[in-house]
Amino acid sequence: MKGFIYLRRKVSSLFLLTLFLSPQMAASSHGWGKVTMNGEIVDTACAIDIGSRDQTINMGVLPTSYIREVGKGPIKEFNIKLIDCRWEKYSKDNNEWNSLEVTFDGPSEGDFFTLSGEAKGVQLALHDISGYSITPGKPLPALGITPGTMILKYQMQLVTNYHPVKAGNYQTLLRFKVDYY
Repeated sequence: MKGFIYLRRKVSSLFLLTLFLSPQMAASSHGWGKVTMNGEIVDTACAIDIGSRDQTINMGVLPTSYIREVGKGPIKEFNIKLIDCRWEKYSKDNNEWNSLEVTFDGPSEGDFFTLSGEAKGVQLALHDISGYSITPGKPLPALGITPGTMILKYQMQLVTNYHPVKAGNYQTLLRFKVDYY
């Protein structure tokens, strides 16, 4: 019986100690937070500017009659800004970066990007600034790397897919990647 009382006193003491410490422990944690970080270390010729990584292009409002009559919407331009471009590699092979290729990918049919949503009868055409048609999943012609900052300019445009045009909202998600050589 003595052991039981001793155990009960010990448990009671621990309970009281926990009761007194809990408010201080809880109060001290109110001023603390948590920051999670992640990243990646890569050996590339350029970095993609943070403003170019995720872009939203507003294509505006376009009457169905315009698409039916003209067959396409207005051109919308967008850029991909590459920063800190350099020729020298940090890897041991001591070769230099000479060129880069950009590839756009996303939902597609043939040479055009498809759209989802209520709107029907249109698809998305992409071109580089010189008018070269961008085919989904195929790299554009190589560009020479210029040290410093490079701004790659592109255009997108709604075009008819020769199905009946229906009014409604639309969207798509395009991905791009840059390969260096």
